Amino acid sequence: MKSIGIVEVVGVVAGVQALDAMIKTSNVTFKTMENRLGGRLVTIVIEGSIEDVQAAIEVGYKAGDSITKCVAHAVIPRPHEEVIALLEKSSLKFNKARG
Repeated sequence: MKSIGIVEVVGVVAGVQALDAMIKTSNVTFKTMENRLGGRLVTIVIEGSIEDVQAAIEVGYKAGDSITKCVAHAVIPRPHEEVIALLEKSSLKFNKARG
């Protein structure tokens, strides 16, 4: 069963650092990224098994926090279909912005 993990950090560099650590640590995939406040708040979303997501979020939280400040983190096992739809919309927007 798929789970999602979310890490919100201050700054793009900390967000990329957190994502890199999460992907290297566990068998998770990058789902989407959101920037708010001109990139000051960055939210990274990953997907995978609950065990992999939990391990990745722990490592990602620490990696992002080592650069600036992690604001929040969460693991959502078996997310509701509305949450999945919201993330799909975010992912489409993210991919469109990348070109």
